[in-house]
Amino acid sequence: MRGPSSFTKDSFLFKSLQVTIRSPSWSSRSPSQLRQYSLGPSKMAPRDPNTLSNYNCWLTRHTTVDFKVNFEKQRLEGSVSLKLESLTDKESKEIVLDTNFLTVTSVKLDSSEFPWEIRDRVEPYGAPLYISVPDGVTKGESVKLDIVLETTSKCLGLQWMTPEQTGNKKHPYVYSQCQAILARSIFPCQDTPDVKSTFTFNITSRLPVVASGVPVPSDTAGEGEKLFQFEQKVPIPSYLFALASGDLAFAPIGKNSVVATGPEAIDGAQWELKGDMDKFLDVAQKLVFDYQWGEYNVLVLPPSFAYGGMENPIFTFATPTIISGDRQNVDVIAHELSHSWSGNLVSTCSWEHFWLNEGWTTYLERRIGAALHGEPQFDFSAIIGWKALEDSVKLFGDDHEFTKLIVSHKGVDPEDAFSSVPYEKGFHFLYYLDRLVGREHFDKFIPHYFQTWARKSLDSFEFKQTFLDFFNGYGNEEIKERIAQIPWEERFYKPGLPPKPDFDTSYVDSCLALAEKWKQEEYKPDAKDIEPFTANQTLVFLQAVQDFSPSLSAERSHLLGTTYNISSSKNVELKSAYYVIALKAGDKRELPGIVELLGGVGRMKFVRPLYRHLNAVDRDLAVKTFEKNKNFYPSTTKSQLAKDLSLK
Repeated sequence: MRGPSSFTKDSFLFKSLQVTIRSPSWSSRSPSQLRQYSLGPSKMAPRDPNTLSNYNCWLTRHTTVDFKVNFEKQRLEGSVSLKLESLTDKESKEIVLDTNFLTVTSVKLDSSEFPWEIRDRVEPYGAPLYISVPDGVTKGESVKLDIVLETTSKCLGLQWMTPEQTGNKKHPYVYSQCQAILARSIFPCQDTPDVKSTFTFNITSRLPVVASGVPVPSDTAGEGEKLFQFEQKVPIPSYLFALASGDLAFAPIGKNSVVATGPEAIDGAQWELKGDMDKFLDVAQKLVFDYQWGEYNVLVLPPSFAYGGMENPIFTFATPTIISGDRQNVDVIAHELSHSWSGNLVSTCSWEHFWLNEGWTTYLERRIGAALHGEPQFDFSAIIGWKALEDSVKLFGDDHEFTKLIVSHKGVDPEDAFSSVPYEKGFHFLYYLDRLVGREHFDKFIPHYFQTWARKSLDSFEFKQTFLDFFNGYGNEEIKERIAQIPWEERFYKPGLPPKPDFDTSYVDSCLALAEKWKQEEYKPDAKDIEPFTANQTLVFLQAVQDFSPSLSAERSHLLGTTYNISSSKNVELKSAYYVIALKAGDKRELPGIVELLGGVGRMKFVRPLYRHLNAVDRDLAVKTFEKNKNFYPSTTKSQLAKDLSLK
């Protein structure tokens, strides 16, 4: 059911929870940045290599977007206004912003015309927009840029869907995905996580809109269209800019939470999420401190979405694969909720230090799971994550740059480095520190860290100093001795797998024992084998079978799938894991199901491994399947799959 008929988008404005955050009022910059800026721009270059903007000279303080959603042209049309503060004393004579395949028709500085131009492209980062500021601006003073623009067919940050590509096939749909450096394809900006801005969203559409801000009452803009307005008063980096518009229904899933999705799917989504939402939030607040964003809502997107979830503030964008009918995949929401502190409130300064976002978030997610399901759940989840880490390291190679904790991204598209490494290797570094100082003591560091860096961005070295300062002043000599032995350089820069901890295997022993039985050709399986398992325990079993050397035979693989009825499961985690086993076994009877899944799901976690294994079994079918479905996939997925299949 959709809930009471009076439950509308405007009715879920909730009172924000508050906590005092010790952060400077001057800007979202870190203390070390403030020291660096005192040297002047000639002494310092921006520390994010993936932006073309001169954010060392100017700081975006507020961003206002006024967009009309044009479904017919598949464009956003309108303008953006940027309030920029000067960080130099009349020394910078130009403002440089990131753009990528944008049509810009007008730029005004404080309502006046000044020379501007979009210069040559710098791959893979786009084309910089230069605006002349002939007389410069006194340090600390602000200017206002008003830019009229339109997105183009090459916009990488927007996914437009025809009615046929949506759940009920009645209306078009659009959603944004700006991580890592795709906001610049929607509006000119300082497209770096090292800059945080407050936002105002004014979005006109004929269909409901959600965005990464708190909705405010708005008026109808014209016949068949409505102006949807949102305010984001907590500064956020550009990659957290988000909007979506389509045929959406809303239903409550918690005290301060709703889920939004297509009307045809709202009942299932509400059932899947409402049992855990408030529990997740309660545990997270006890671990860190009170939630800072007012509302926490979930938008369940159409099936093409590339990720498990995207932590856009106020509205997490989530894959529909979490709606599996068994509440076994909702830990994705625990992960995205944890981003409300790690990544959103406290942000990495560049994608080279991405582990600060994802390692912390994975750690908090597993602490939430342990609090709700028992302490062994922490290591159980970590064991699943270790398998993902092993797979990523194997794919890249033990010595590959992208298997380091701190990665060099100069000249690199951050998407090319995307894998489980920053998640799992980052988690294991924090887990190592947790065990080193002791859980009781580490739990006191957690709120200190997030209070210290709230509304700011930092790098790995500032994290290191924060950790050392806290525990050196903690008053425990034994801990001081332990932390003096931390091999920081090795942990930051050594490629490959980190030291493997001794996991608590309580929840996996039975799964691995079943996998051992399958190594015997004479083993006769029974459906009752997996009856006691949770879905995640079944996943551990399937992952263990994936690693068999030699692989199962085609007949044994088929026997596994039919006995345990996995290929007909609604749980895409399980189905895709089984399909990898089938492809390794060369069981071509499963090819129709694999092709069907690849045409109905866009989540990279599933489709990339399946395409790689399908390519090894039947390249022609892999390429044919990709060509048929490539317009279904978001730009990021399409690009990565083309590389996986060596098509470009």
